Amino acid sequence: MRIGDIDIGPGALLAPMEAVTDLPFRTLCEEHGAALTYTEFLSAEALTRGVAKATARLWASLGGRRFAVQVFGREPEVVADAASMAVDIGACLVDINMGCPARRVTAGLCGAALMREPDLAARIVSAVRAALPSGVPVTVKQRAGWDDRSPNAAEFARKMVEAGAALVTVHGRTRDQGFSGSVRLAPIAEVRALLPRHVPVVGNGDVKTVADYLAMKRATGCDAVMIGRAARGNPWLFRDVLAVERGQPAPRPPTVAERRAVWRRHADLVAEYAAPKMLLHELRKTLAWYSHGLFGGAFLRRRSFAEPDPDAVLALGEAYFARLSEREARCGADLGEPAAAPRAKWLDKHARRRSVRQGGTETCEG
Repeated sequence: MRIGDIDIGPGALLAPMEAVTDLPFRTLCEEHGAALTYTEFLSAEALTRGVAKATARLWASLGGRRFAVQVFGREPEVVADAASMAVDIGACLVDINMGCPARRVTAGLCGAALMREPDLAARIVSAVRAALPSGVPVTVKQRAGWDDRSPNAAEFARKMVEAGAALVTVHGRTRDQGFSGSVRLAPIAEVRALLPRHVPVVGNGDVKTVADYLAMKRATGCDAVMIGRAARGNPWLFRDVLAVERGQPAPRPPTVAERRAVWRRHADLVAEYAAPKMLLHELRKTLAWYSHGLFGGAFLRRRSFAEPDPDAVLALGEAYFARLSEREARCGADLGEPAAAPRAKWLDKHARRRSVRQGGTETCEG
């Protein structure tokens, strides 16, 4: 896929997600074959005012890898200034969020709310295009529409391209749907059919497996696919997609040893780059991701919320994967949770809610 003058290799793209696509997580996904990763979606106003919480998330990828920055806002000049900040730290492209359904974002008439103001959205794209060097593409991430009464994905995308967007990503749900229900592939296909062939269209939403990836490409004709929440604790999904794109055999599922190694790599990156006051929360989050769906994972997550310091969480994770290795040796590859654990799952759900109340953030995919 080519975005302006930039060649993007085969494989899936990592979606921008608040409190998820920080530098450690992006690094794991890049190391497992993600074609391009995006920062968390960042407030243009907060960036330009120098708010530490926003500027601290503006990290270049390690090893000189290409990365994208996503910003949101509704003042064209402010968004353009924030985009320039992204280029200054090395972003290969700047994406403008016009698809986030979160109420706190749309209440400020940003994110998906811009789909109800296509003229303003076009002015934002035009301002950003004018502010950036010619070799840095401006892209847009949008939804199928605001609600079922206003399915304007194709016309909105056309207007963004006319204003200077070099690529459009379409999440196949409306703002009203949020992340509920099933993604709709028709709006993605309509955008692909309307836009010129030299403008790539990326499909997004509900891609959890290689089969989902192939189905979206086949049904919509999109040029690439963006993967979001399904990548949490599962960077191997990018490896599997890349193998399919290269015509290689499907890789086998990761062993316990591989899971432990990748979890520890992620945890070590968190320890290196996370803010000290967030370190404990971020380490708990890595354990929650990499133990999801595995035997004893629900109990592990509850235990991690009770541990008082980062070293204790790391020790808990090491002990968990050691026990899981023993189970793998006894039972073979069946590492899933037993079917009869409804109360454990209920307790796990409420433990996650407590974590959010105690300072965490819910995932908002940009």
